Amino acid sequence: MLTAQHYHDHTHGQVSDHVSLTYEDRFLRRKVLTLASGAQLLVDLPQTTSLDHGGALITTDKAEIRIDAAPEQLLEVTGQSLHRIAWHIGNRHTPCQIEDTRLLIQRDHVMADMLAKIGATTREVVEPFTPEGGAYGHGRTHGHDHSHSHT
Repeated sequence: MLTAQHYHDHTHGQVSDHVSLTYEDRFLRRKVLTLASGAQLLVDLPQTTSLDHGGALITTDKAEIRIDAAPEQLLEVTGQSLHRIAWHIGNRHTPCQIEDTRLLIQRDHVMADMLAKIGATTREVVEPFTPEGGAYGHGRTHGHDHSHSHT
């Protein structure tokens, strides 16, 4: 079985396989994953890590396994005051993918009801989910180490 003990937030062009994971599944420390090829990969990172879409797990033999955001059930949020709607979503610490004309959040009937009350329109969609990272780091972490080599 392949083993990965390192992660980079981007690939370096030598991708040997990939794995599609939901937003929740992209937050891990130790887990066996099934890759697109059917191979098994033991992820054994030193700490719990938020894996980004387009990031790479690095195997012990230096192969790169690309991380893809898997399609999942989401709510597409639109409305006249998208910036105000985004504030209300953020005020509830809800992960949110911010685009020019819409927001995407995980499906939640309580959030959908609240959003309707402030004038937003919601629609159920199935798409990859790549929410904004925090102000103090990438993804759900509070820091980012970019000390790896690009050779």
